[in-house]
Formats: sequence, C-alpha cells, structure tokens
Amino acid sequence: MRYAEELRYGTSVGDWRQGIDVERLRTERQAKARKGLRDHDVAAFLAARPENTRYLTGLRGPEFQPALWYTLFPAEGDPVVFHHAGWLPTYPNEAPWIKEWRLARAWLSRGPGEEVSRLEAERFAKEIKQELEQKGIQNEKLAVVGFDGLAQQALRDAGITVVDGWPIMLDVTKTKTEDEINCLKMAFAATDAAWYKAWELLKPGALDIEVSAEAMLAAHKAGAEEIPTGHLRSGVLSFDRGFAGTGRIINFGDLVYGSFCQVKYMGYNTCYYRTFSVGKEPDARAKSWYSQLVERLNNVIDAIKPGGSTADAASHFPPASRWGYKEEAELLTLEIGHGIGLFNYGYPIINRQWSLEHPQEFEVGMTLAVEGREGIPGEGGVRLEDAVVITENGAELIDRWPRDEILVAPHG
Repeated sequence: MRYAEELRYGTSVGDWRQGIDVERLRTERQAKARKGLRDHDVAAFLAARPENTRYLTGLRGPEFQPALWYTLFPAEGDPVVFHHAGWLPTYPNEAPWIKEWRLARAWLSRGPGEEVSRLEAERFAKEIKQELEQKGIQNEKLAVVGFDGLAQQALRDAGITVVDGWPIMLDVTKTKTEDEINCLKMAFAATDAAWYKAWELLKPGALDIEVSAEAMLAAHKAGAEEIPTGHLRSGVLSFDRGFAGTGRIINFGDLVYGSFCQVKYMGYNTCYYRTFSVGKEPDARAKSWYSQLVERLNNVIDAIKPGGSTADAASHFPPASRWGYKEEAELLTLEIGHGIGLFNYGYPIINRQWSLEHPQEFEVGMTLAVEGREGIPGEGGVRLEDAVVITENGAELIDRWPRDEILVAPHG
C-alpha cells in the first residue's frame, strides 16, 4: 500500500505558512457547483441538509431537525441563505462572504399538524419564487435536494419547475479539491488519537461505552470539530455488525473492533475501522481471518486507479455465497467501497451488488473508504476499513493507524 503525503501542519492557522486555505476551499467548491448546474442546464440549487449547505456556502447551522435552514444557490450570482431563528441575528457578522440572508421557513417534520405544515410550506415556496423572480430565473429548472415531499410539492404548486438535485450534487462532489483532501487527512489524523486511547484502555473489565467515550474525547482534543458516538463491538458481538454501546464488559481474549466514523474536520467525515485483541495474541483462527481480510482489501485498493471502474475493484470482493448468503444485498455496507467527504456514501460505490453490472469510472481526486470483515456469527470476527485518495498513480492511503495485523491491547 502506498501512503498519501502527510500534512505538514495542524489545526492552527499561521501567517507564516500555508495550511488549509478556507477561502480557497469555499470558492473552489462553489465554482464546481456552478459548473455542475451549467452542465445540467439547471439555473440553481435549492439545498438543505448540512452536507449540501456547507458545501455550497461554507456555513453551519442547527441539525436537530431536517431543513431548518437552506440555501438558494444560483449558477450565476450570489447565493441566498435562509437561516434559522437564533442563528440569523448573529451569523452574518461571522460570514461576510454571504451577502444575502433571509429567515428560513420550517414545519418541524409536520409536528404542528398537517394544516399548519402545508401553510408553512406554501409560505416557503412563495418566498423561493420571489427570489427566483428577482434573479430572473423563475421559468428555469430548480434542482432541489434535501427537502421532504411536502416542500417539493409546494414548490411545484407555486409554478416552479423542480428537478431532482441529488444526482447533480453527487456528481459535483465526487472529486475533491486539494483543501478538501487535506481536511480529510486532518480528520483521520485526529481519529488516530482515538485509536491510541482505545489501545491504552481496552483491557479485561473495561466497559465498551467508557472506552469509546474516552476515545472520541481524545479525537476532539486532537482537533476534531465535534464528538460523534464511537462504536466498539467485542467478543460474541464482533461479527457481523449489530449492537454497539451495550455497556458490555470486555473479557480477556476478546476480539474488539471499533468503527470510528463521523469524526469531522470542517465537516469532512471519517469512516475508519480497526480490530484489537484484548490481553493476548489473537489465536490462529483470528489471524487467518484477518490475513484474508487484509489481502482482499489490498486487492480492491490496488484496482482503484484512474480509468478503471468500480467493476474492476468489486471483482476482488467475494460473492455473498461465500458466507452462505442468498443474495448480494445481504452484504450491503459490509463488503463495500464508498465515497467519503462531506458526503458519506457519495460517488463512487464499490460492491458486487451493483458495480459488476453498473460500473462507475474512477477519477483523480476521488476519496473512498474500503471495508470488509471476516468471522462467524455468534462467535466473533474482525473488521478493517481504510480511506484512500485516487491520484494519477492509483489509490493512496489517507489513514495511518497500523492495519497489517491485529494489535494486542492494552498498549504499554
């Protein structure tokens, strides 16, 4: 495996060196979004959900309910940000690159009732149409992404030509800029602090929830922008992928794997799995599982290169029948490669379920996570997941925690 170039800086900003350039990050993403709209002959995005709104505006917002804030992002001209109550009075001073601000309309997942929700959706659609008219694009196509059916129907009822924005957004975001790739590297570097803390704390008698909580706190201290739930699965629960956060007591000799996902830096997400053996060297069966897994993922990653396709890489995943399954859908998200960034499970997707008959082409600048597992239900197993960036020379690893063998915990 080849490793991507390491970052030469941390999360702090200095005038004496070049780090992640946040202004360039925003402007290059917006340029890609505008090009995507023009390529699809669409006048604007109307986008909700944090992965979309952050990509288009560089802003954050409340995420405890869907579509509490959103943006109208035209192919020509400045975006209009409709932000949530409480944020709107204070945010404009923090984000001078956004020139137009409005109050967002929301109906709280229809909690106020159907009649009120429909009335609020009508107000929402009326305000969007007014903005489109002011920009002279009221008769053109609007790519809507991240909204519920009530919002989309209200827009249509207002006479707006609505098209599905997800395929356009996924196409726009499938390759990453230099700063996006470096944000991912930073997120994975912060997560390595979580792995080290888990390596220190995993021992007989430890609780899975306590170890995962301390591990996620370590990632936050290392620079991750928020603390997700770090999942640990151990012993008989370590295959295939079921309950986590059970409060299970770790036993001597347990296999334990962590799924440290959604650790973010500037919104860019990790998807990162590693396996430990508690208190002793893993037995021969576990070592055999793990060596098969490493070889398999190595082969998948080796096939990820410009001009190749997801079919080439998926051919290295075993068929579902190898584990006694009847169809490939029984392995969905278990033996897979998937795009990572602000979007998890963005383009491209690598698996036998879809890729062999519907391949996607690999391109320079794509970032993916590749994962698999081995084991026996009710007895235990192992997992591994790596992140890669596609360069002219093929796929290079972004993550750097040891992957070639199962580490014995605790460390030290």
